[in-house]
Amino acid sequence: MSMAVEDYRIGVDDVVQVSVWRREDLGVTVPVRSDGKITVPLIGDIQAGGLRPEEVADNARGLLADYIREPNVTVIVTELRSHEYLSRVRVTGAVRSPVSLPHRQGMTVLDAVLAAGGPNEYAAADRSALHRHLDKGGFESYALPLRRILEQGDLSANHVLMPGDVITVPQRNF
Repeated sequence: MSMAVEDYRIGVDDVVQVSVWRREDLGVTVPVRSDGKITVPLIGDIQAGGLRPEEVADNARGLLADYIREPNVTVIVTELRSHEYLSRVRVTGAVRSPVSLPHRQGMTVLDAVLAAGGPNEYAAADRSALHRHLDKGGFESYALPLRRILEQGDLSANHVLMPGDVITVPQRNF
């Protein structure tokens, strides 16, 4: 799930710095609002969410050209706050405390399930599944024999987690 820096798309809550060469009065460092926009002096609100920094700079350059001859605009993402949401691991279903955790390098299924308090008394732990988004779109699911991992120490299915993984623990049929 690696992404080249030039492919990064700005998200809500990211902090961006807009600089206009030789016009410090027009520079601003602001978070991207929930509507995906930022406010830049002289030109007002412009779209940033979903765009690459170069695209935002091009748009700002075009709007500033009405006021400044040949504006040189640079947009830099200074804080990647939206990425944190995408880099979470979630544990849902019949666990003591469903949880959304920041992904950490080397984190495993066992780590995430323990952070959720483990399966509750209604869980069908051995019917659990790990759902993973694929780079090419869609997702893939893996069976998780969670009871064997927790009670028998069988670590053969204790997969290393990736950002965006979701572990579901279903309830037993009574």
